[in-house]
Order: sequence, then C-alpha cells, then structure tokens
Amino acid sequence: MQTLVADDDPMMRELIAAALRQRGHAVAVAEDGAAALRRIAADRPSLIVLDWQMPATDGLAVLRQVRDDEASRSAFVLMVTAQDGEDALMRSLDAGADDYLSKPFSADALQSRIVIAERRIATQAEHRAAEEALRSARYLAGIAETVVTVQHEINNPLAALLGHTQLLQLGLIPPAEREGVLAEVAAQAVRIGEVLSRLRAIDSPRSVEYANGVRMLDLSTQRPEAE
Repeated sequence: MQTLVADDDPMMRELIAAALRQRGHAVAVAEDGAAALRRIAADRPSLIVLDWQMPATDGLAVLRQVRDDEASRSAFVLMVTAQDGEDALMRSLDAGADDYLSKPFSADALQSRIVIAERRIATQAEHRAAEEALRSARYLAGIAETVVTVQHEINNPLAALLGHTQLLQLGLIPPAEREGVLAEVAAQAVRIGEVLSRLRAIDSPRSVEYANGVRMLDLSTQRPEAE
C-alpha cells in the first residue's frame, strides 16, 4: 500500500514510517505541508499520516486540499497532533480526517490506528470493485437487450424489403405490380427507420421479457424522433 507520512519532527516521522514499513507499506515521507502536497500529487497514496502542526502549510490546510482534489479525496487520512481535547478532534474531523491520534502515543496505539486504516481502505476497494463489476454487467446487459430489440423489431420488415428487392432484381414481378412492390419496399424501409429513431429517442431505458427469459428494450412508449 502506498503511504505518506508528513511530519516536521524527523524522529516522529521515522517512527511512524518504520511502523508502516513493518506492515508492508511503501512509505514516502514529507517534512512539511508543501512537500506533503507534492508527494500526494506524485504518488496518490491510499493512506496519509498527517501531522497537524507543520510550518507554512499546516496539516488541516493539506487535508482540505486533499479533500478538494478528486484524484486524492478518497485517501484515508490519519491526523496526528499534540493538540488534545474535543475541539481539536472536531476540527480535524470537520476538515475531513478519517481518524485521529494524539501525541504522545504508544506503539500499540499507532498499530491499532494503522490496522483500522488498512481495513477501511480494503473495504472501500472492495466496494469500488463491486460497483465497477455492477456497472460492467449493466452495460453488457444493455448491449444484449439492444441487440435482441433490433433483431426483433427489424427482422420482419428487413426480410420483406430484401425479399421484394430480390424478386425485382430477378425480374419476377410483373410490370403491372412493380409500382405496388416498390411502394412496399419503401414502406418497409420507413419501418426500419422508425425503429432506429425510437432507439435513439430512449432516455430512460426499460426492459421487458421477450422469450425464454431473454430481455429486450421496451420501445412501446417511444415515438420516432422528429426530423
């Protein structure tokens, strides 16, 4: 897991980084808020351990920028600070922190917070994977329903159009009937065009069962688009 530790205290920075590396994290470090933002932009860490009190750009300012950036806002942020009390906790959470650890802290307290972060990140990754799989399944189902719909709606007029056209090409239509056959060919072409127009007009797709559990798009409420 890609992780960033931002703290202006070198000893604290290395202590936290060492605990994370022991758990298999790929750890980058930053000595102040500006450096932290550069590392976040470059590495897109899943976990950010962020000291509140840092020179120039403090932890709260970094946190707000993380949450404002779509590319980094899903990162888990553990705020670490010497500030204590309910007010400091609420300010941290209001700014977007996921968890909070007060200095000084024990090795066990740090480990427990890391475990919480790891579990939350893993759960979020599972949710994203499930959502992506659902989107893909819906997309593929939509393609299948569209194919069935086109086949169902167009097969008959297309067969009639092609059949009459072949008869005309083979000279099997008597001259007196050709005008009527040509009108029928044109009518079938219009039917096909209307089906395609209704497909284009769908803005809230709804499917219905066609046969043997196969589903297709419902075009019964769709009217051809106005030319």
